[in-house]
Amino acid sequence: MASARTAIGIVGLGAGLVSGGRSIIRHRRTLELDGRVVLITGGSRGLGLAMALECARRGSRIAICARDERNLGEAASMIEREGAEVLAIPCNVADQHAVAEMIERVIEHYGRIDILINNAGTIMIGPAEVQTLDDFRECMDVMFWGVLYTTLAVLPSMRERHFGRIVNITSIGGKVPVPYLLPYDSAKHAATGLSEGLRVELAKEGVLVTTVVPGLMRTGSYMNALYKGRNRVEYSAFSIFANLPLVTMDAARAAAQIIEAARHGDAHLTISWPAQVLSKANGVAPGLTSGVLALVSRVLPGPGATGNKRHIGHESRTPISESMLTALGQQAAERYNQLPDYAREKP
Repeated sequence: MASARTAIGIVGLGAGLVSGGRSIIRHRRTLELDGRVVLITGGSRGLGLAMALECARRGSRIAICARDERNLGEAASMIEREGAEVLAIPCNVADQHAVAEMIERVIEHYGRIDILINNAGTIMIGPAEVQTLDDFRECMDVMFWGVLYTTLAVLPSMRERHFGRIVNITSIGGKVPVPYLLPYDSAKHAATGLSEGLRVELAKEGVLVTTVVPGLMRTGSYMNALYKGRNRVEYSAFSIFANLPLVTMDAARAAAQIIEAARHGDAHLTISWPAQVLSKANGVAPGLTSGVLALVSRVLPGPGATGNKRHIGHESRTPISESMLTALGQQAAERYNQLPDYAREKP
């Protein structure tokens, strides 16, 4: 009995020493964000904008890029109102040449990039039978190649300084097979593997890579996602589920957690309790998890009459999607620059 207690004590002491050592290392690599240069792709709306605003409040100098110049201008104005300097550059991260030029412009303007946050993405919702090769290519171009292009472009300057932080926003869809998101899931799985591999390869060079795995967040992104198949049914369902208070996380809270993980150089961050539970369950019992998700897929709407035609979310609105059931999502869309033109023009 005494020897057993001794063994337990030794194990406990060892665990405590390991935990304490990790805390010391985490503290030593913590950055203050005041004056740091942060580049956020997909920074004109949604989570990207929420992170830019969070960094602005902490005194960072901000660069954002996105494809839509109007959204970029509006986002830049919002960031400037927080008292931050901001550089807004139109850029499609799926275009390697455009990415290289964008990175060069940011470095010319600020002199360096301290933190790169790869956030740009596109959400495509619908059953597998209506997804095309072009859908898969587009998702891979933006959410895998777009991450790689920016990383390769920024790495030479980070390596030269032996310092840098790269944060890759993946998804719970990059850990488990979320139904009706197959092109998105595929790209996010690839991005997750890339991000985790980069962490291992780059740490010795002073560049710390953080992989962020969010679950559902209230960013208003459901309004600008792409829907295929029975788009109106899908949009009605997703607009409610993407904004449930106990299942989804407020975008500002998520942004604060991500920026804290970047400050500390953490390897991994999973956001929201449902994403944490699902990720752990899949790690322990992947067969069971996929079986449960297959049952979920069975009750989702079929392809419908529209086939593989794409519909932007707000083009598929219904009385349900515009009801009080989605009030939190509507508020988030207004806060994070996601509102469509018809809503912006209301008196």
